[in-house]
Amino acid sequence: MGWAIALHGGAGDIPFSLSSERKAPREEALRQCLNLGVEALKANGPALDVVELVGWLLELGVVAVGVVMSSAREGGGGNVTGQLRKVGTQVCDGAAVWLISSIQVRELENNRYFNAGTGSVLTSNGTVEMEACIMDGKTKKCGAVSGLSTVVNAISLARLVMDKTPHIYLAFDGAEVFAREQGVETVNAGHFITQENIERLKQAKEANRVQIDYTQPFPKESTTPNVDSQLGTVGCVAVDTQGNLATATSTGGLVNKMLGRIGDTPIIGAGTYANRLCAVSATGKGEAIMRATVARDVAALMEYKGLSLKDAAKYVIEECTPRGTAGLVAVSGSGEITMPFNTTGMFRACATEDGHSEIAIWTSD
Repeated sequence: MGWAIALHGGAGDIPFSLSSERKAPREEALRQCLNLGVEALKANGPALDVVELVGWLLELGVVAVGVVMSSAREGGGGNVTGQLRKVGTQVCDGAAVWLISSIQVRELENNRYFNAGTGSVLTSNGTVEMEACIMDGKTKKCGAVSGLSTVVNAISLARLVMDKTPHIYLAFDGAEVFAREQGVETVNAGHFITQENIERLKQAKEANRVQIDYTQPFPKESTTPNVDSQLGTVGCVAVDTQGNLATATSTGGLVNKMLGRIGDTPIIGAGTYANRLCAVSATGKGEAIMRATVARDVAALMEYKGLSLKDAAKYVIEECTPRGTAGLVAVSGSGEITMPFNTTGMFRACATEDGHSEIAIWTSD
């Protein structure tokens, strides 16, 4: 038994012609987040804290990861034990994480490559409604939030719901009130709205479409995109050196979604699930993932049918969800990893204690 970690940055119609200037920063963000998670696991960090940390960094974007890694090298050398400073809330309190005592939130949020946190896609009303979920496989404790419009890091608020309330799920006004009560970092709702996503919403409305991650927002194939699609839903799964499993997922949802729409991400058993056998984080079209109870079905096939993690995940993605709608990353208690998808591509990365490491987009990678 050894540690293992996998993360994704969204599945969808990722074109094979994706330019290097659009592909490279996303791959670099995944690489640096993966490295950070690996260092935390090597330092015996709990899986639950690791997935929250990686999810938190993925929400912030590629600049955040670079600053954290730089600060770690300057302040802690090879030692990753420490305490992450408060950014609205204490993230990974007491866990094996990098010390970043002097980083300002604004410095961490300059690049907006992810459809989670800053850069989240817009509803049909032109607003942001973010959601996130986190779950501990050992205890099955979990927390989820949705309908967030001012909270900087949804994944950390989900952790607070798990740790500080008798509930599992808070949404919209109630979640925002809870965030303020907990001293979580909040900003004006307009902070999350980027010009790129305003343009993307306009194009989606013109095409009369609700769009999954990376769906081309143009009614005519001959039209050339002039804005950069946001990377999709972000998620992380991990098993630590003690065999404990955990998962975390965060998203801004679908482009041009109806106001108040809730996707699979915060639904336990749909987009996010962990137990003693596996941890799963899904991405894609939420409605398809919810109908198929994707994350829980992977665990159920292992528990009741005795399937391996790889076979269970393959069956769910290939047989239970329509083609072009879903992908997932999953890890088992024994350190097995699988990352299947039925879309054109899925940004993904993984590493295991035995030295295996992978960063990929398409099946041909």
